[in-house]
Amino acid sequence: MLKVMLVADSAWVRNQVHAALSQPDTEVVSVEDGSGAVPAEAEHSPAVAVIDMQVGTMGGMAIIRLLHQAAALEDRPPLPVVLLLDRRADAFLAKRAGARAWVQKPIEAHQLRSAIRAVVEPSHPPAATLPEIGT
Repeated sequence: MLKVMLVADSAWVRNQVHAALSQPDTEVVSVEDGSGAVPAEAEHSPAVAVIDMQVGTMGGMAIIRLLHQAAALEDRPPLPVVLLLDRRADAFLAKRAGARAWVQKPIEAHQLRSAIRAVVEPSHPPAATLPEIGT
């Protein structure tokens, strides 16, 4: 069973992710407030987090930093994150924040599943990737 933690405050984003991941072998745990991501990770032990770029007053980058800080304090590897981007140019921010993969909204189910699979099973290449953003 693959357990996914979804951090999104927008109902339409949560609905799209749940629809994309509605498979018998996948469980999605939703967190609507960015500050609840660390306690939810501790409680549910997900294999991966899917985080929206904008979550209330706390952006996806800040949530990733909180998760990474919690992992460092516990001396364990950080939870792999797939960031949901608002626009293609945000890929630069996703990489900078430490996201392992990203998918641009609106969410295509196969792209999200492929991105999750790529970070959970590193030997599995993603079906589609966004182009690199120049520096």
